[in-house]
Amino acid sequence: MQFGAVQAQDSNPSINNYAVLSKNIKQLKPIILTARELAKEDGDSYGDFIVIICGSTVQDIPNNRAFKELLAEAQNNHIAIYACGLSLEKFKINIEELPSNLKITENGILFGFQLAKKGFITLTI
Repeated sequence: MQFGAVQAQDSNPSINNYAVLSKNIKQLKPIILTARELAKEDGDSYGDFIVIICGSTVQDIPNNRAFKELLAEAQNNHIAIYACGLSLEKFKINIEELPSNLKITENGILFGFQLAKKGFITLTI
């Protein structure tokens, strides 16, 4: 398990960086498909793609085989997946039950704003 914030690229107008704040882990598959299409479309202009999972859906992560498979697929496509630490705490999720390759950010909403300030194209779904 990784904690902290990503070392995202600073704002560069020639690079498209993306961030999605999601309140439903079932959206992860369409997000991955979208990231793939944007990578093709952007070519050399494609930068970072980050997904932040917040809210009650964090309860669906522990011991979820389908999520683990999607997490691996996301990582194979250079998509960073983060869980919101505040949400994990609120819903009393034992971090020991989370996939070891899932990153955690202390505050998912703050992280999203920080990425937006760095020039990321952001979407909340």
